[in-house]
Amino acid sequence: MQYWLMKSEPGDYSIDDLERDGTEHWDGIRNYQARNLMRDQMKVGDRVLFYHSNAKPPGVVGVAEIAGRPYPDHTQFDPDAKYYDPTSDQDNPRWIMVDVRFVEKLPRLVSLPELRSYGELADMVLLNRSRLSVQPVTKEQYQFILDRAREPAPEKG
Repeated sequence: MQYWLMKSEPGDYSIDDLERDGTEHWDGIRNYQARNLMRDQMKVGDRVLFYHSNAKPPGVVGVAEIAGRPYPDHTQFDPDAKYYDPTSDQDNPRWIMVDVRFVEKLPRLVSLPELRSYGELADMVLLNRSRLSVQPVTKEQYQFILDRAREPAPEKG
């Protein structure tokens, strides 16, 4: 099993939306590195830290799992879609997506500032100025973050 962090703006699609829907396709990825991770490395059953970006504060809010193999992102072919790509070819699609299934909403948000405060996470892709919306996470980082989410928030000071 592998571990990932996937970012979504809560105004576009939140952990509550995924909980309501159960399973949803993860479309709109238009970065080659993120696409390659989804296409070449993600497997059904992999675990995902669901991260709210562009939130106050941003942070990890839930857990999901990869629920299906990668397949062409249909929005690349729809001229009315936000993620339309007129250069993408139906016979050789440029962009893919995966289905993601809700696992749990965490007891508390583990914010970006809190994540930055832990030396154990210093090598985490998220904390090294990555803007990727799909990122690998080590098993140790994944478990460390889940453990923090199940503890009371650290006192500010």
